[in-house]
Amino acid sequence: MLDDELSDSNLDGNGNLINPLDQHFPMTMEHREPYIGMEFESAEDAREFYEMYGRRMGFTIRNNRTRRSLKDNSIIGREFVCSKEGFRAEKYTKKETQVFTSRPATREGCNAMLRIAAKDGVKWVIYGFVKEHNHVLNPSKIPPRRSHRIAFCEDEKDLKIRELSTELHREKKKSAAYQEQLQMVLNYIEEHTQRLSLKVNLVSNNLRELEYED
Repeated sequence: MLDDELSDSNLDGNGNLINPLDQHFPMTMEHREPYIGMEFESAEDAREFYEMYGRRMGFTIRNNRTRRSLKDNSIIGREFVCSKEGFRAEKYTKKETQVFTSRPATREGCNAMLRIAAKDGVKWVIYGFVKEHNHVLNPSKIPPRRSHRIAFCEDEKDLKIRELSTELHREKKKSAAYQEQLQMVLNYIEEHTQRLSLKVNLVSNNLRELEYED
């Protein structure tokens, strides 16, 4: 991952290592606490800031909800939560027969979260923040950090898959409707052809009768 690699850009003028996180945020931003109305240049910056804050306090975060515009389906809101938000699904905790020992529960119903929303189509602003956790915070037990941009891209990829699945379902419904209309047209043509055939036979029979009379 790019954040784990050491290059010349990670060193200052004295050859000292620069924390990759410091390259994204100034010191005044890195050590601040989230608050309602706090602004960011992008949703990624907001997520990066909350992840930094969480690691400093002793918890990790994950993406939770995404809000989309009803006008153009663009993303207008995001929610990031503590990794211990929610509870493990009952189907994993109440199995009658288990071949393997279930993993320890990692979710404890924590309500800590950060919500952001797009502002004027340019910046992102915090409009929801719950600071309190229902579990012990321990910065020393936080696992090595993943690249926030990779995690963010994975979230975008899942969203794109859902969008494509929805579009595919919509196209299938359109195709079924077109097939139904086409079948109706074919049925009409077949009925019309049968009526014409009957009329032709009737006219042909009438001509034969006239010939016999003559």
